[in-house]
Amino acid sequence: MLFATRKSQNMQRRKFIKSSCNFCLLATSGFLLTELSACSPAHQVLKTEVVNDEIAIPTDGFNQSALQFVRPKGWLYDIAVQRKQDNTYEALLLQCTHQNNQLVPNGHGYTCNLHGSQFDKNGKATKGPAENSLKKYNTVLDKDKLIIYLK
Repeated sequence: MLFATRKSQNMQRRKFIKSSCNFCLLATSGFLLTELSACSPAHQVLKTEVVNDEIAIPTDGFNQSALQFVRPKGWLYDIAVQRKQDNTYEALLLQCTHQNNQLVPNGHGYTCNLHGSQFDKNGKATKGPAENSLKKYNTVLDKDKLIIYLK
């Protein structure tokens, strides 16, 4: 009788441990999926080469959206390129000026998911801890492509 009771208790412990482990695995995988989705951009990024400290992107992409995202080969950060209403272009490096984290678009600008800094569409810091504006690159329209000068 004592043996049967201990065997039953052992079975209950095993079930408890197994269900606890399954719960932990499920919770951890949900957390990791959320974190991984934050790493990949929710927007399309045009990957391009850097030649003589310049990148060239086709302007036909701006027919679909006034905002394009570019990632130069070998870079960790995207560049947001926006066509303004006066048909000029602005290129902003999406690197937080607080602690160099990649920024993500938020509808009215860019957010740093590390400490919560926010920047408007023109790159101006609107919420700290970042205080400085984003780095801007000069652009020149050349027929059907936009040249972004990285220096």
